[in-house]
Amino acid sequence: MRRSKGYQDLDENASELRQPVAPMPPPQEIEMASVSVVPDDTFTVTQAVNALGFGWFQVKLSLYTGLCWMADSMEMTILSILSPALHCEWNISKYQQALTTTVVFMGMMLSSTFWGNISDRYGRKIALSMCGVLLFYYGLLSAIAPNFLWLLFLRGLVGFAIGCVPQSVTLYAEFLPTKQRAKCVVLLDCFWALGACLEVAVALVIMPTLGVHWLLALSTIPLLIFAIICPWLPESARFHVASGQPDKALATLEKIARDNGRPMLLGRLVCDDSVGIGQRGRLKHLLIPHLRNTSLLLWVIWMSCAFCYYGLVLMTTELFEVGPSGGEQTCAADCRPLQTTDYMDLLWTTLAEFPGIFATIFIIEKFGRKRTMAIQFVIFAMCVCLLIYNTNRTFLTCILFLARGIIAGLFQAAYVYTPEVYPTALRSTAVGACSGVARLGAMVTPYVAQVLLKNSIVIAIGVYSLAALFAAIACLALPIETKGREMRDTITATS
Repeated sequence: MRRSKGYQDLDENASELRQPVAPMPPPQEIEMASVSVVPDDTFTVTQAVNALGFGWFQVKLSLYTGLCWMADSMEMTILSILSPALHCEWNISKYQQALTTTVVFMGMMLSSTFWGNISDRYGRKIALSMCGVLLFYYGLLSAIAPNFLWLLFLRGLVGFAIGCVPQSVTLYAEFLPTKQRAKCVVLLDCFWALGACLEVAVALVIMPTLGVHWLLALSTIPLLIFAIICPWLPESARFHVASGQPDKALATLEKIARDNGRPMLLGRLVCDDSVGIGQRGRLKHLLIPHLRNTSLLLWVIWMSCAFCYYGLVLMTTELFEVGPSGGEQTCAADCRPLQTTDYMDLLWTTLAEFPGIFATIFIIEKFGRKRTMAIQFVIFAMCVCLLIYNTNRTFLTCILFLARGIIAGLFQAAYVYTPEVYPTALRSTAVGACSGVARLGAMVTPYVAQVLLKNSIVIAIGVYSLAALFAAIACLALPIETKGREMRDTITATS
């Protein structure tokens, strides 16, 4: 009777339009119902980024991040040109040629987790600003290195600075709406391909007249431009919220709304980040039970990606230098500088990255991240096997073109998956750790592509094929598929 009377009183006070319903719930249920009818006045960074959509703010960030990738690409592409040039200028051996590449990747490997830690503790913008200045400085000093030892030391420092470049993907992905994230991150590789093509084109003009030292100097121009524009880079709103600075995060979101011409969300910005400020940027948290399998498998995948990608880049100039016969031993004193035809074929194989990127965009949304990477690893292994039949220059260029497109798209698919699968507090650390492990594969690959290839092309090709197939299995074994999944702020959300 008490319940019925209470219900009648509420009904009379509300309005006559209210329809009578079943018997009244207990008092606790009345209180919960009254709370639920009040509009939610809070929102998260993810909800705000998705609501504000893709607009002018993301276009500007795409150009800033793309310039960083283009500069990085030029510094990496020059490695395949630097070794033959130094062989002729300073008469260095094949092992020393391989060392000029290895020392760069060693610097990247040693610094990747360092930069990831800096990004998660002090911000993505600070880390990238330091990276831009150091990369330009050490790259310019490399151009005036007086001897081989000084060049090794300075190129190692260049590699140390390059280790921060993957953090630009973290910053970029954290500002992208869920629906556009995969496509935009993959399209970012267009800047990498553009930088690689630009480096080959500059080398085609500079190398015959001014030489490799001028090429090293001119290749730092994009780095200087990036260092100058770093003050205009936005800081990640997710980082600000996770680090207890919601006011700065709200200011960044309001800037996105103004740039994109969208109304700002009403309410209070909140964060459900349960990781805690004291646990941000810790490498050991990548191996907690919820993340251990994902982390270990991703390390295998990234290491194989770098091993195969840079191996193919280095093999391209080596195969062009050796010629269709393949496998013949060359004396360390023999000098055969790259010719115009070599640069043109190198340019063609580099252009293959563009169709590889667009193919990846199509299949990554249709088949998902895991299957896309697995399929691409298998196709790459098949293409590399065909390099054994190095019968003529045209056939060689076509196979290298196809393999380069596949492995370029594959590397970018890994860049899509990794930031998506980790929570905000560990995202930069995870990307840095994956990048560091990848450089371990890149450190080994010169001794396969530049040394072992000279002795036995069959064994060298077999190593790359087996590495790709093993990585394909690792892709399928990943426990989480991130297709259509929002970026998470908590560790427990990734389980």
